Amino acid sequence: MASDKTNHTEAGEIAEEFDSMTDLGQLSYRQLIWRRFRKSRMGLIAGAILIVFYVIAIGAPFFAPYHYNAINIRLRHVPPQKLHFSFDKGVYVYNLQSTRNPETLELEFTQDPTKTDPVRLFYKDADGKRHLFGSDGPMFLLGTDRMGRDLLSRILYGGRVSMTVGLIGVFLSLILGSILGTISGYWGGWVDNLIQRFIELLAAFPSIPLWMALGAALPPGWSSIQVYFGITLILSLIGWGGLARQVRGKVLAYREQDFVMAARAAGSGHWHIITRHLLPGCYSHIIVIATLMIPGMILGETALSFLGLGIRPPMTSWGVLLEEAQRVTVLLHYPWLLFPAIPVLIVVISFNFLGDALRDAADPYSD
Repeated sequence: MASDKTNHTEAGEIAEEFDSMTDLGQLSYRQLIWRRFRKSRMGLIAGAILIVFYVIAIGAPFFAPYHYNAINIRLRHVPPQKLHFSFDKGVYVYNLQSTRNPETLELEFTQDPTKTDPVRLFYKDADGKRHLFGSDGPMFLLGTDRMGRDLLSRILYGGRVSMTVGLIGVFLSLILGSILGTISGYWGGWVDNLIQRFIELLAAFPSIPLWMALGAALPPGWSSIQVYFGITLILSLIGWGGLARQVRGKVLAYREQDFVMAARAAGSGHWHIITRHLLPGCYSHIIVIATLMIPGMILGETALSFLGLGIRPPMTSWGVLLEEAQRVTVLLHYPWLLFPAIPVLIVVISFNFLGDALRDAADPYSD
């Protein structure tokens, strides 16, 4: 009897496995990738975090309580204020009182518990613009900088630049890397040697000095928008080499496969073989590489702006905010100006987790 039960159980497991394999065989490649990807909890969390960051960056004028360049010299270097709650007053912040430091002659701000300012949702400012929250009195949840500008608002607005630099830069790098990598792997010979030697030449230069040299080459009279696109172009021209080499390796493996040989025998041209047979096989790999390249682009823009060679005021980015916090006096007296490093850290780590999850999902040999 025990033997019959064991055999019956094994037969049931085999039947379930067969049904599962049958179901998998009916799924498309994209459905298989999603099925594997959703098993990664960290990948899903990272994707959700990035979606939230991009939504906030796009809607920064609504989510930020102030304009990023709203200057108030009288409220410079205000420390972060805390939100308070009570059933009779709701959400509120304490008002500010200032005293002048006799040594530095700078105004120092403290919170006055006897005076409060309510915080309202969907606040309408003096210009008639709606914000997610706001207050009639001073409300600086992350403090202010040396010009009295709200640091939280500047971080939210700065994310629009820093995070879109990564997207635009990676898009341009994907175009260059995919095209040149495919050409190098498909034709081989002197074309392959020429492209690979050029990639090695780019890789031989240290990244930061090369970024500094190209960033310093931008005309000083350019506007903030022109500098923004100039930085994006620089990062793209430098970052395509790694992708091109990986696409080349994929194409070298695919070009000798039976389906490619059959297409050649059927009289298909080079363009048809590349666009219909070789590049589609690299799409999943390209998507994974793109998610891993975006953090490098963000860090590149941050490094250039931190060194004073990237985005220029009045435009702001996370790198510009960190450049303003690089003095030793900031670390000693105004440590809250280092808050812009937190979103950089979160976004970079999230992209890395997302890229790892996509890489595992796109692997046809993964479980």
